[in-house]
Amino acid sequence: MMNILIWALPVVLAITVHEAAHGYVARAFGDPTAERAGRITLNPLRHIDPVGTIAVPLSLYLFSSAMGGGILFGWAKPVPVNFNRLRHPKANMLWVAAAGPLSNLLMAMGWAFVHAFADGSAPNTYAYSASLMATAGVSINGVLMLLNLLPIPPLDGGRIAVSLLPDCLARKYARIEPFGFLILLALLLTGLLGVVLGPLLNGFMALLMMLFGH
Repeated sequence: MMNILIWALPVVLAITVHEAAHGYVARAFGDPTAERAGRITLNPLRHIDPVGTIAVPLSLYLFSSAMGGGILFGWAKPVPVNFNRLRHPKANMLWVAAAGPLSNLLMAMGWAFVHAFADGSAPNTYAYSASLMATAGVSINGVLMLLNLLPIPPLDGGRIAVSLLPDCLARKYARIEPFGFLILLALLLTGLLGVVLGPLLNGFMALLMMLFGH
C-alpha cells in the first residue's frame, strides 16, 4: 500500500501529461483529432487503456512478485493523430512525437527539484515521503522518456526516425510499425530491454540528481 501511495501520483502524471502533450502539439500544427476526441486533458480516465494500463501491468506485477522478479510493462491509450492533417505532415510529425518524451523530461526535472528541496528540509515524515515520491517521479518519467525514444515504430522514437529519414527510407522504415509491439515484447521477455534501458536510466537519474544539487 505504501508503494502504491508513493508511485500513484508520479505514474498518473507521467502518463496523462505525456499523452496530452501529443494532442496539444498536434492541434498546434493543424490536426484537431485529439482535441475532438477529448484527449487534450489531464483527466487520467481519458487516457487509460483497460488492457494496457490495468490488466497487463497488474498481471505482470503479480507474476513477477511471485517469481521474485521485477517485470512491469504497460501502455496508455494512444492519442489519435491524423498526420495527413498536419500542415507539413512529415516535418511536423517529429514535433508531435517528441512532445511526449519532452514532457517526461520536464516532469523528471520538476521531481528532481522536489527531491532536492525535500532533502534540504528539516528531517520529518513529510520530507521523507516527498523524497520517496520525487525519486519515483524521476524514475517513471525517465523510463517513459527513454523507452519512447527507442527507434521502433510506433514508439515516439520510431516516428521521429521516420520524420528525419529521406522519403524513400522513411516509407520502408514505417512498414515496421505493425510489428513494433512484438519487437518490444521480445526485447522485454529476453531481458534485452533492461540491458539497453538500465544503464541509460541510471545515468539519466544520476545526471539529474547532480544538476539539482543532490
